[in-house]
Amino acid sequence: MRIEIKINSQHLNVIDNIENKIKSYQISTAKNGVGQERGSFCTPLGIHVIRAKIGSGQPINTVFIKRRPTGEIYTPDLGARYLGRDWILTRILWLSGCELGFNRLGSVDTMRRYIYIHGSPDNINMDKPGSIGCIRMFNANLLELFDVVDVGTEVVIT
Repeated sequence: MRIEIKINSQHLNVIDNIENKIKSYQISTAKNGVGQERGSFCTPLGIHVIRAKIGSGQPINTVFIKRRPTGEIYTPDLGARYLGRDWILTRILWLSGCELGFNRLGSVDTMRRYIYIHGSPDNINMDKPGSIGCIRMFNANLLELFDVVDVGTEVVIT
């Protein structure tokens, strides 16, 4: 199984081992577009793997900061208190680049850039770019994806 992330269509596809698309989800990637460099706030391209799955067992809408649950559960009221925040909710699939010099090591290292597939508030528009580099998903969709992928699953971003 692998994940394909299509920037142009803002879709994440789950592909099985015989090349069938078994699921497709709307996503939101970086509002700054694509790019590899640290500090660009862009979504990196290329071949990646899921390096870590974070948040198993946490309630839906759990708020994460620096990959740790804060003890808060996202609500619209909490969102209104922190306008403009790029919320990381529910689960995290932390990505690691596989292509030396392109998305791995140095100033282009996806993992050191803290690029994730993560949950977002349900009112986020998922058909257009809006994140600061990560791949956002609706929480219910992320829960579904989280349960079918493993650490080491390939993620190709094009």
